[in-house]
Amino acid sequence: MGEGDSSEPYREVARAAALGLAVNAVLAAVKLAGGWIGHSFALIADAVNSLGDVVTTVVVLVALRMAQLPPDAEHPYGHTRAEAIAATNVALLIVLSAFALGWESVSRLSVPHETPPVWTLWIAGANVVVKECLYRYKARVGRRTGSASIVANAWDHRSDAFCSAAVLVGLTVVRWGGVPWIWADEVASLVVVAAIIWTGVRLFRKSASELLDPQADEAMVRAIRQQAELVDGVRGVETLWVRKSGLEYFADIHIEVDPEMTVAAGHRIGHAVKTILLDNHRALRDVLVHLEPHGE
Repeated sequence: MGEGDSSEPYREVARAAALGLAVNAVLAAVKLAGGWIGHSFALIADAVNSLGDVVTTVVVLVALRMAQLPPDAEHPYGHTRAEAIAATNVALLIVLSAFALGWESVSRLSVPHETPPVWTLWIAGANVVVKECLYRYKARVGRRTGSASIVANAWDHRSDAFCSAAVLVGLTVVRWGGVPWIWADEVASLVVVAAIIWTGVRLFRKSASELLDPQADEAMVRAIRQQAELVDGVRGVETLWVRKSGLEYFADIHIEVDPEMTVAAGHRIGHAVKTILLDNHRALRDVLVHLEPHGE
C-alpha cells in the first residue's frame, strides 16, 4: 500500500512560518531604529530578539523543505527529522545570543545616557499586541499539525510579548522618573535576556526529545488501535508503537489473526489494516504491520 499523504500540514506550517518571518523582519527594523535613535538599549535588545526570530524562521522553512524530500538509499525512512535537528540548533543560537545581550546590558548599567523619548513606548506597546496575535495564530496551527517547531515558534512570540511588556514598563519608569531612573532601561533588557534564555532552553529540550523516538500522544495511539481492531479478521492488537518524526508518524503494529489461516489471507488482512490507518490519519507516513497467531 502507498504511504500517507501529509503534504497539507507542511504547507500550513510553511504559511504560518512565512507570515511570522515577514512580521518579525518589520518589527526588528522598527525596534532597532527606535532603540538606536531613542537611546533605548531595551528596545535594541528586543530588536535583536526579533532578528533571532527571523533567523530561526528561515531555518525552520529550510528544514521543512528538507523534511519533505522523498526517501533514498541512505535515508529509507525519509528526512522528516530535519525539523527537530533544525530546532535544536536554533535553540542553541537563541541561548548564545541571549548571553551576549545580557553581558552588554550589565556593562551598560552604570553608563549614563539620554532619556528615551515617549514614542519609544508606543513601539514597545504595539509590539506586545502584534506578538500576542502571532502567538495565538501559530499555536492553533502547531496544535492542528503537530509541528514542534511552530509550537515552539508560537511560544517564542508569547515570550516576545512579555519581553516587550517588560520594555514598556522599563521605558515608562524612565520617562516617569527621569535621569535617576535611567538604569530601568537596562533592567528591562535583562528581563528580555532571561525570557530569551528560558525560551531557548525549553525549545532545545522539546526538539531533543523528538530525536529520541517519542511515542505519539495517547489519543492518537488509542484511535489507531481501535481502528485496527475493527478490520475483519483482526482478533486483537498485541503491540502498537507510533513514533513521531517531524510532522509525521511511523506506526509499528502487531495484529493477532487466526493461526490456521493461510499466509495469503493474513497478508490481505495486514494490507487492510495498513490501508484503513493511512486513510484515517494523514500524518502517518507509513505503517508496518506484523502478524501474530491469536491465542498462542
